[in-house]
Amino acid sequence: MPAPSPLYELTVTRVKEFIRQGEAVFWVFVFPILLALALGFAFRDKTPDRIPIGVANGARSAAVAKALETSPALRVRLYDPVAGREALRVGKISLLVEVDGATLFRFDPTRPDSRMARMEAVDALQRAAGRVDPVTIGEERVTERGSRYIDFLIPGLLGLNLMSTGMWGVGFSIVTARSQKLLKRLVATPMRKRDYLLAQMASRIAFLAAEVAVLLGFAWLVFDVGVRGSLLLLAVICFVGAMAFAGLGVLVASRAETIEAVSGLMNFVMLPMWLLSGVFFSADRFPDSVQPFLRALPLTALNDALREVMIEGASVVAVLPELVNLTVWMLLSFAVALRVFKWK
Repeated sequence: MPAPSPLYELTVTRVKEFIRQGEAVFWVFVFPILLALALGFAFRDKTPDRIPIGVANGARSAAVAKALETSPALRVRLYDPVAGREALRVGKISLLVEVDGATLFRFDPTRPDSRMARMEAVDALQRAAGRVDPVTIGEERVTERGSRYIDFLIPGLLGLNLMSTGMWGVGFSIVTARSQKLLKRLVATPMRKRDYLLAQMASRIAFLAAEVAVLLGFAWLVFDVGVRGSLLLLAVICFVGAMAFAGLGVLVASRAETIEAVSGLMNFVMLPMWLLSGVFFSADRFPDSVQPFLRALPLTALNDALREVMIEGASVVAVLPELVNLTVWMLLSFAVALRVFKWK
């Protein structure tokens, strides 16, 4: 009977190490659920909170405040003029209406809530003054699956989890073994460097299905988040994404000798993607000049592909550019890591 290959033995060993680490199990399986639960309830479907605005005390302040209170979007409070300006400065209110003579709006145009408050206030005051709209406009509120914030959020959290577990799990394992002189002992064994690095990446596959199923199952049961596209295609995207970030984890840990060093490198690589890759809000909000850079990031590609399949029901052709992006990151990271990796 032939002896098991080094790749197989190393992969099994890495899986056993993971199971014995309770904190690792928590971050992979429990933390994403807690994060989805907190953000899901924070941004659940509900009537939007009223925007706080102030009316400076004056001869007509009571009448103006009464007119503004007819708007369902505004929460009105009377202020002394000086106190009102201070409340506006520190962000307690989004708009200050002064009615000493002509009506004056004070607000910060760079704040979306201030611009919204201004529009609502103008509309309420003009209607109270007898304005009649020449055009009647109806409205239809859309709250179906796919249009809610939670439907946007879950794919982002899934992508974030695949990145975090792939990079931290692989990177910490390698650096821990190096700092404990375990890698130095492996040099004397008939094992190639490639086998060791591939085993680190392959160990991600063992828990990938459970990791994805737990988060998506929780989102479906609690928030009714569904998958419009192919489950098989979704599984392929998750696999390629997990391997891409495992490759990045191997690369980052190739030469780091301490946990502090690899932590700094991990944060340096991951922090831009946390902020720029559309986890909690769309990456399209950033200027057009930086969009090529954002689209090249692996987490942006992963999040876009997950959302296209889960929300839009996209086909494999539609997500092919994202899959190519992730595959290039995986192959390039592993190839570079193979050249620069050191045992001790």
